[in-house]
Amino acid sequence: MKIRNILMSFIVSLTAFAGGAIAAEEEAEMKIIPVELYACKYNEGQGPGDLEEVITMWSSWADKIGLDNYAAWTLTPFYYGPDQEFDVLWLGAGKDAVALGAAQDMYLAKGGEIAQGFNKVLSCNAHVNFASLNYKAPPKGDTPESTVLTFSNCSYKDGANPPTLSEAMGKWVKHLEGQGSETAIFHWYPAFGGGGEKFDFKWLQAHENFAALGKDYESYGNGGGYKLNGELFDDLIECDSTRAYVAKNRRHVQLR
Repeated sequence: MKIRNILMSFIVSLTAFAGGAIAAEEEAEMKIIPVELYACKYNEGQGPGDLEEVITMWSSWADKIGLDNYAAWTLTPFYYGPDQEFDVLWLGAGKDAVALGAAQDMYLAKGGEIAQGFNKVLSCNAHVNFASLNYKAPPKGDTPESTVLTFSNCSYKDGANPPTLSEAMGKWVKHLEGQGSETAIFHWYPAFGGGGEKFDFKWLQAHENFAALGKDYESYGNGGGYKLNGELFDDLIECDSTRAYVAKNRRHVQLR
């Protein structure tokens, strides 16, 4: 029921965001993409070097079986707080929900040796799935080996909903484009796993590097972007402090 309601809200949001007439390229950017996230800690005596060895094995295995519908990254905390009780995040995404499910079936059926390798290095106490909606696309070109991802947990205020938020997002994206920002913006809505979330969605942004993040930071603060942001969103949503992660690309797939 919850997933159905999310998808229905997204459909309404798409119409509001595109003004009722969605161009083909806009529809492709706004396509819902399923993503999975593992939150993990290193086991005693294990560390990043051990994880790299397992990921190398996983990459070879993925090449061998032709895993061409699944993209993956590892995320290492950079700006974070004491409540984040994990060392690394594994982020995976499929071209669509069928592709993600097929990749998971393949891993469960034929990835036993790889799973043992991961389990030796990591203990993961959370595996969750989100429906990802892209409001601002990343720049065209090859996926960089390393990027900076930021996350905030956001909740709707009374009277706000996905259509009203999408209208505000359209104006905010135009502002960012006018400032020359190349950040990509995604909203992630909980679908599977978790439970008892104290937020409605995660606001995710991707930057090429910390210099690009700093450029948007400067535009938001000293450039006055916070004023427009407040006008657009203060009555709609409330978000917590933003965390930042260094994201290393592990497998590239063109998702949109």
